[in-house]
Amino acid sequence: MSAPHPQAVFGESLRRAHAALRAGQAVTAEAWLRALEAQAPGEVNCLWLLGVALLDQDKIPESIATLERVLASAPDFANARVDLARAYRRDGRAAQAREQVRRVLKSAPHHHLAWLAYGDVLVDLGQYVDACTAFERARLSDPQRQRVEQATAALVADDRKKSEALFRDILRADASHVAALCGLAALSLAADVPHDAERLLRHALKQSEHVPLAYRGLGPALLALGRIEEADAAARHLLKMEPENPQSWITIAAVATRLMRQEEALEAYEQAARFKPEELRLRMSIGHVQKTLGRRRESEASYKAALAMDPRNAEAYWSLADLKNYSFSDAEVAAMQRLLTDDKRAHPNEAQLYFALGKAFEQRQQYPQAFAHYARGNALRRRDAPFDIGNFERRSARIRAFFDSAFFAAREGSGDPSGAPIFIVGLPRSGSTLIEQILASHSGVDGTMELPNIINITREFEDMSANRDGYPESLGSASAAQLSALGRRYIEETAPLRRGRERFTDKLPNNFSHVGLIHAILPRATLIDARRHPMDSCFSTFKQHFAEGQTFSYDLQDLGRYYRCYLALMDHWDAVLPGKVLHLQYEELVRNPEANIRRLLEHCRLPFEAACLSFHETQRSVRTASAEQVRQPLYTSGVGYWRHFATELEPLRRALGDSLERFEC
Repeated sequence: MSAPHPQAVFGESLRRAHAALRAGQAVTAEAWLRALEAQAPGEVNCLWLLGVALLDQDKIPESIATLERVLASAPDFANARVDLARAYRRDGRAAQAREQVRRVLKSAPHHHLAWLAYGDVLVDLGQYVDACTAFERARLSDPQRQRVEQATAALVADDRKKSEALFRDILRADASHVAALCGLAALSLAADVPHDAERLLRHALKQSEHVPLAYRGLGPALLALGRIEEADAAARHLLKMEPENPQSWITIAAVATRLMRQEEALEAYEQAARFKPEELRLRMSIGHVQKTLGRRRESEASYKAALAMDPRNAEAYWSLADLKNYSFSDAEVAAMQRLLTDDKRAHPNEAQLYFALGKAFEQRQQYPQAFAHYARGNALRRRDAPFDIGNFERRSARIRAFFDSAFFAAREGSGDPSGAPIFIVGLPRSGSTLIEQILASHSGVDGTMELPNIINITREFEDMSANRDGYPESLGSASAAQLSALGRRYIEETAPLRRGRERFTDKLPNNFSHVGLIHAILPRATLIDARRHPMDSCFSTFKQHFAEGQTFSYDLQDLGRYYRCYLALMDHWDAVLPGKVLHLQYEELVRNPEANIRRLLEHCRLPFEAACLSFHETQRSVRTASAEQVRQPLYTSGVGYWRHFATELEPLRRALGDSLERFEC
């Protein structure tokens, strides 16, 4: 068998280098290309790819020199001229870059990559309207346009498997295809994997630094990662390019919401609605922000406006129910019942109707009917989002075994020294929002919200194992310096949410599992356990339709077992970190507020302030299901409320077992 022809070997090596370059492996590509260039000095394709590899490594002057050398010998090499334009603009020579791209487009008006480069140059020059036109021309001239549109349609239709297959097929041919990278990033966001989404989008932005399609995903990805200031910058950059795109304003609103700038969020949603007045989702978002701001009447009006736009909108009915003090009319109850009979809708929407009807019957003191609707709604939610309570029990046991006294003794003195955070943990519907409202009424405390930062850190440790279940064990390899860095990172990431006060709250209830991690990275942080009688706590959770998360709440037996895990973990923290956590019982707080508020402030190392007693008068945005209750004085009507449903809640009582003995019934 004869040896391959040298030219064929050279061509195959060049293709491999090109593939590595498209896959983002610029260093590897450069090494191969330099070896090939030594074999065939001056070969234009080799020099072109070498120039691109240098550009991708920010070796700008060398890249420019290499690409200019290519064009000196091959002036009609369009791709090389486009890349020279990219190098010029990276070197701050936007006008020269523009001329290079115009030269390409004059001879090749459908050159996809040239239009992308032209859009980037125009953004640099502040010509945003023309830039958007260029990016649209890039979309229209994309050789893969039809397949991208098919994949996008599948994504919109929630056929993620088909969408992913189509996008990946495009990337097999071109690993740097911008639209396909952005499409896979959208799939990663939908699957709640923001790290992957950011990685894909950063690769896309290496090909076109300002392409709006990438920024539409980058803002939400950074937001999901808790990097709020970066998300804000990405959203505002997008807004410059697409000020009339409702999605730009929606991203601005999402970031503003996380930054506790609710007035700005409301304005952004209203701006989006002006561009797309028929969009029901925007009307609902406006209502949600109005509720957060305490604008009860405006919120109700927005939800009813949404119902006027679509009388079958189950979410609007549930949102009215979630106002807590809204009373459904007989006509509204009948309308919801008709929807359940006549309308074949997706499970999540149908569940919202059942929860809303449960609330309506509960208001009428028709408790068996109310419970039947709550139970049906939860059954539908559980079908869509099953929860493995056995796995949670095993994970809780692993956490207790890992975070033992020896763990903390070995790490004495590690962690960031900041004492600013006040973590409020517990179970949902157990008084955490009330405690936060009390603390936020103090002149020294900023009330924030349920922050995802600690959960994001645990996920990073989870991902350190092949099966993505490495937490907490993978934390064992973290050095004292790494623990301190994690604490410092938490303080830095949450800084944009603060308003200059010395202390701030983080009231994500689920952090009760992560008290050990919190103490390891922030040993001076304060911890409060918001605790409520298990029957009231669990039933209140059972009848709440949560927008996301809390999937353990859809089954009474799961709820009981989950509560027992929570108690076991809190008992463990008391044993290994004595005095670290203050357990504040909801029933005691509402019966004897002043004594318990004084105890709370003392634990937080805060002087007493009378404003904490009149917390309901504090004006601030509240984003949780308890937003309406914390704007009222304390009341005891919720204590023992579960008794109205005692018969129906018997499975919960059995699941709670002997843990009930710790509480007054």
